[in-house]
Amino acid sequence: MSTVAVDLRRVKGFMVADAEGRYVGHVESPMYGTQADVPDALAVRSGFLRRRHLVPAAAIGAIDETTRVIGLSVERESIRKFL
Repeated sequence: MSTVAVDLRRVKGFMVADAEGRYVGHVESPMYGTQADVPDALAVRSGFLRRRHLVPAAAIGAIDETTRVIGLSVERESIRKFL
C-alpha cells in the first residue's frame, strides 16, 4: 500500500482494515474537528449491526487508491465506537 498523503475528503466508500488485516468497515464520511476545512478523522461503518468507528487520521498507516483500501496502524479493538 502507498503511504502517499491522500485527501481524506475523497476516501468515501474505501474499505478499512486494521493492523492485522482484519475488516473494520467502509468509510462513511470524513469528520472535522480542529479545522473546518481539514478532516482529522473518518467515520467508518461496519456491516455487523451497522456500528460506526471513529478512526483518527493518525491511526491510518497506508492508503491504496487502486484497490480502495485503507490500512490502519492499530488493531480494531483500540478504535473508538460511536452511534
